[in-house]
Parts: sequence; C-alpha cells; structure tokens
Amino acid sequence: MNKFIETLKNIWKIEELRNRILFTLFILAVFRIGSWIVLPGVNTNALEISNSGTNSLMGIINMFTGGAFGQAAIFALGIMPYITASIIIQLLGFAVPYFQKLQQKEGESGRKKITQITRFLTVLITLVQGGGYLTFISQQQGAIDPSVNMTVFWLSNMIILSTGTVVCMWLGEKITDRGIGNGISLLIMAGIIATLPRSFASEVETQLNQSGLFVLILEIAVFFLVIMVSVLIVQGVRKIPIQFAKRMVGRSAGNVPVAGARDYIPLKVNASGVMPIIFAQAIMFLPGQLATWMNGAEAPSDFMLAFNDWGSLPYNIVFFILVVIFTYVYTALLVNPKQYAEYLKRQNAFIPGIKPGNQTQEFIDSLTTRVTLPGSIFLGLISIFPAIVYAFGVNQGFAIFFGGTSLLILVAVVLDTLQMVEGYLLARKYDGLVKSGRLKGRSGMQTIGAGM
Repeated sequence: MNKFIETLKNIWKIEELRNRILFTLFILAVFRIGSWIVLPGVNTNALEISNSGTNSLMGIINMFTGGAFGQAAIFALGIMPYITASIIIQLLGFAVPYFQKLQQKEGESGRKKITQITRFLTVLITLVQGGGYLTFISQQQGAIDPSVNMTVFWLSNMIILSTGTVVCMWLGEKITDRGIGNGISLLIMAGIIATLPRSFASEVETQLNQSGLFVLILEIAVFFLVIMVSVLIVQGVRKIPIQFAKRMVGRSAGNVPVAGARDYIPLKVNASGVMPIIFAQAIMFLPGQLATWMNGAEAPSDFMLAFNDWGSLPYNIVFFILVVIFTYVYTALLVNPKQYAEYLKRQNAFIPGIKPGNQTQEFIDSLTTRVTLPGSIFLGLISIFPAIVYAFGVNQGFAIFFGGTSLLILVAVVLDTLQMVEGYLLARKYDGLVKSGRLKGRSGMQTIGAGM
C-alpha cells in the first residue's frame, strides 16, 4: 500500500504527466455528459433499446457507447462510425494497392492522407447509421413527441448525431495529442466501463440474497483470474532471435571484425486483438435476425431460435469455431512473413540456423501458424466465457465483463495507458509501476515490426 501511495505521489510530482492525466479525465467527463443529453423531440421512457440484450446489435452498440445509444443522446452513435471507417480502411490496405502504398511506403504523409480519408468516411457512415437510428426510433410507439414536426425532427437530429460523432472523434484525437493514452480507445473503454459499477452492484445484491457470501467471493476470484489470464495473453510474445552480420571497425589493414548485435522479432500470441470476435459476432447476428424476421411469417425451427439466444449451446459452438477461423485469417493479413524476410535482408540480419530469403519466410510463416493456435483457442474460449458464467447464475449485465470484446478492450487499453505512465516515471528516475522488468502494452511488443 505504501508503494502504491508513493507511486501516486511521484505521478503527481511530474507536472507534464499530471496535466495530461487531468486533461484526459476532463475530456472523458465531457464525453460522459454528452451521453446523457437527449436528442430533441425524443421520449426516452418509450425506448426499448437498452433492454435489447447484449446478443443484439443494438445491445452491443449501447454497451460500447455507455448507454448513450439506448438514451437517444447526442453522442448516441459515439465513436462507432469512426471505428467502422478505420476497419474498412485497414481491410482496404490489405487488398487495394493505393491504400497499401499509403500505409507502407509513404510514411507520415501517407498516414495523414489515411487519417483524412477515414474522417470523410466516418461522416458518410454517420449519415447512414444516423438515418437508420432515427428510423428505428420513429418505429417505436411513443418515442417521438407527437407535437414535433417530423421534417424538422429528421433534419435537426441528423445534424446533431453527425456533429456528435465528429465531436467524439475530435475528443479522442485531443486525448491522444494532449492527454495520456490512445484517445479513441479510452473513449470506447469509458463507454464500456460506465455500466460496470451498476452491473456489479446488482450482482452483489443478487448473490447475497440468493447464494450467499461464499459464492460471491468465488465469483469475484474467477473474475480476477480471467483478467490475469487476459493480461498474459495480450502481453505474450514468441521471440525469434536474430543476429546482425559482423561489421569492420578501423581503417584499411587495421580493420577489426566486431560481432553483430543480437535482437529478436516479437510474434504476438494474440496478434489479431479483438477483431476476430467482432467479425464473428457480426456474422452471428444474421441467423438470429433471420429468426426474428421469420417469427412474423412462419414459425422458425428450434435450431434457428437457438441462434437468437447467446447462451445456447449451438450458438456458442458456432461462435467459438468462427472466432478461431477469423483469428487465423486476420493474423495472416497482419503478419506478413515475406516482409519480415525482406526487412532482415535489408538490415543485413538473419535468424541463426536459418538461411536468408525463402527459408526465413517459411520459418516465420510456420512459427506464426503454431503460435496462433493457442491465441485462437484463447479468443474462442474468452468469447464464450460470458455465456458459461451466465449459465452458472451470473446476471447478464455483469457476465459480459467476463470475456468477449469488453474484457479484451479494457485490458489492452489499461495496459497501454499504464505503459505510458511508467515511461514518464522512468524518464524522471522514479520507480516504475512494477518491481521487476517493464510494463508492456500492445505497443511495447513492437520493435522490429515497427520499422517495416
């Protein structure tokens, strides 16, 4: 405890770090305030979005926006259109030569162009999603004030929703520039974690009334165990040792051969992050939505209905398989063994015992495939773990924090932010946040890969 208090004092002593943290907290407070300002003409008491469940698309978006989506707030779409635009641009970077050139060869100017394109695409996506959101609200009886002019309602709220998303995007960029951590990621984390205290309080009350204190303590212990395992997987890397060729030091006949430096290529156990879960979840929405549509025409089969229940066995089996498949697919897109081999060749480096060129490429490719196996299985298990704990009696609101995108995003963002704080501490000759070694976030695993 004394160590923790001393660390907080050291953080407060560093003026730049203190100002960055206070600025970040201020921006996050502004973001949360905007999540409770309701759109004009909307009656939130008639909305049913917040009760749509985490298995539905509406429920997922509502969770990521911290309830703003269900409250029909001015930040109802939050940062989600920007995330969608970023994913689209990233996927285009794998398939379209123009975007590949911008991402890999044009350096800072290319990144600025990508940022500009992403912003324009965000506005377009916001207009489409905003129109769909307002249509959904208008279809709910009593959700719109009868005295409101519908033309004015549509035009004004489309402008407000678009402006709200642009403001969220601007707030995220300001945190990145003047705050601490990645701004966009922190806004997503703020939205997710906003529902945690209420869900946890509800779970404590339920368990104390029904199961007793022992079950509650066991549940909290399992929760922390899952968090620790997630931290290990996010930080886990397979180090491929590399050796730089010898160089000559001295002049003419007095040249002396000096052994080359040693380094390593860090292959992440979970290189794909949360993207496989997001893609798999998007696909899992389809059969459930189809079953909902069929409900009005003909009775859907029990198998189709099972896909409308995120706790059912068929749903979780298919979900697990999809996550494993998408993990391999997305890792194959992210990790390019050919680029690694070419980079080592340009740097006059090699993997000990492996010939440069094709043999190096094949070695990295096979090693990546083997390393991805435990990472894909973990993602599959963590994606269905909320359903497992839900089956054991944990309420749905708290169960979602036992895995899936929520837990992985929280763990990754916290690690990245703490890594930046530790960097400031060590630069000022203070002790770090951990006693042994250095705290590593996602960016801390990038060494050689950042140079390609």
